[in-house]
Amino acid sequence: MPLILFNKPFNVLCQFSAQDGRPTLADYVKVPGVYPAGRLDADSEGLMLLTDDGKLQHQIAHPDHKEAKTYLVQVDGVVDAAALARLQAPLDLGDFVTKPCRAVQIAEPEWLWPRNPPIRVRADKPTSWIAITLEEGKNRQVRRMTAAVGLPTLRLVRSSIGPFGLATHPLMPGEFADVTSELTRNK
Repeated sequence: MPLILFNKPFNVLCQFSAQDGRPTLADYVKVPGVYPAGRLDADSEGLMLLTDDGKLQHQIAHPDHKEAKTYLVQVDGVVDAAALARLQAPLDLGDFVTKPCRAVQIAEPEWLWPRNPPIRVRADKPTSWIAITLEEGKNRQVRRMTAAVGLPTLRLVRSSIGPFGLATHPLMPGEFADVTSELTRNK
């Protein structure tokens, strides 16, 4: 039962099957029989867990198991206390209301790699970084949350899932590591 940490690069699809010549997990992860436990949109980057164990996939990905996932979000604009309070409280996104979460303003992490291609930079428009930790994960939820409080997402990096994180498992985009032995130690 392998457990693989993978740092998904920007613009890579979270699937192994080819699609219109776009890069997929198959271009990076050469471990047979593993599948993603959860997904990231093509325009999001960062940590993914892959395994061949269906029960473990369900435990990691399903919101009922409350596996905390932290996202580092670069937003267009200046974060203030009111925006952070709105992000942390249940937020009505129209088709669903988010569960309470943790949202804090942070400095850009020193260990974070440059995005390729870089985000657009406008000298007259400042950006900020927020760390958002969720125990749910609906489609494009973080992007929708920041937009709802007037701070559109420019860059989204998932930095941790449960006990696994890119700060403690430094992987560059496209790199992966087998952490199966850590899983057995954490049980």
